Amino acid sequence: MKRVRATILVIAIVSIYAILLHGQTKPQNEPTAESKPAKVVVESDGTVELPAETVPVSRFLSAEGKAYLTQHLHDMQEPDRLVQDNGVPRFMVPYVERQRTLFDLDTADQKIAGVHVVVYSPKNGVDARNKNRVLIQLHGGGFSGCWPACAELESRPLAALGKIKVVSVDYREGPDNKFPAASEDVSSVYRELLKQYKPENVGIYGCSAGGMLTGEAVAWFQKHGMPRPGAIGIFCASAGGFGGDAAYTSTPLGEARFMPEMRDDGMRRLGYFSDSDPKDPLISPIHSPEVLGKFPPTLLITGTRAMEMSSAIYTHSQLVKLGVDAELHVWEGMFHGFFYNPDVPESREAYDVMLKFFDRHLGQ
Repeated sequence: MKRVRATILVIAIVSIYAILLHGQTKPQNEPTAESKPAKVVVESDGTVELPAETVPVSRFLSAEGKAYLTQHLHDMQEPDRLVQDNGVPRFMVPYVERQRTLFDLDTADQKIAGVHVVVYSPKNGVDARNKNRVLIQLHGGGFSGCWPACAELESRPLAALGKIKVVSVDYREGPDNKFPAASEDVSSVYRELLKQYKPENVGIYGCSAGGMLTGEAVAWFQKHGMPRPGAIGIFCASAGGFGGDAAYTSTPLGEARFMPEMRDDGMRRLGYFSDSDPKDPLISPIHSPEVLGKFPPTLLITGTRAMEMSSAIYTHSQLVKLGVDAELHVWEGMFHGFFYNPDVPESREAYDVMLKFFDRHLGQ
């Protein structure tokens, strides 16, 4: 009887395995020429020619995440939705309005060391744990816009949920300004804040251009003998350029903001860097192990459909190789700057990761 049961169990296991591999246990007719999948062509240098393929939304996303991604993909195909009205891209308007409702904060327009900033503070004051801490936020926008929209969307969640003061820097951008104008502005604000806060209690972070600028600022501090901050967050970005596999997946999958001509380094396509060497470590620290190896604890956040995913992964691997305390968090199915929508579980997860990272490292 035991032998019979064992035989049945083996047959069942084999059947399940067959289903998993082939979706069926009974052989079917050979596929016709019309039904055969198109052949993948691999060239001598490893280049792959891919046939057309239908790509559904990832099954690992929440229901809200699926709806959010779908809306984002539609927005990215409509040029009118990308137009900025007074620094607010039209597709971001509902996210800005929603965040203002959810994250009601005290805001103050100020100048720190002659640089315009907006300070976001919890209405009931900062948490006692954060009274000696501050976050410096550097907004996205391709070094050419998205102020104040990106600044708000990246500052409000952390200030409100973390009960911590966030200083958002309105740094100089292109095309009217060129590198290193933004690095100089961040340096000026940081130097002034060091009169009130210890460097180990200062965190710096940003998304997209702001994430790139975060790395550039750390390199700038090194060159000018300034102490490194306690921790940094390079979100929706890397420590240098773009490229890699993500350059060939993000655009076909609908991330239309990524320009094909930026598939290599492409930094000069951003007008702010048009007169610069994209391999300068002050622009791309990834090109200098000496600079990169002196980075403070670093958090990288990206998504599998984001144009920066490959470069973010590479940045993380190089930081770890150099002994830097670095974390990489990749959200399946999400795109460039995905955490702007505060009602999506994936965004809330990202806020939580950011806040826990800074809480764990600031003051250490």
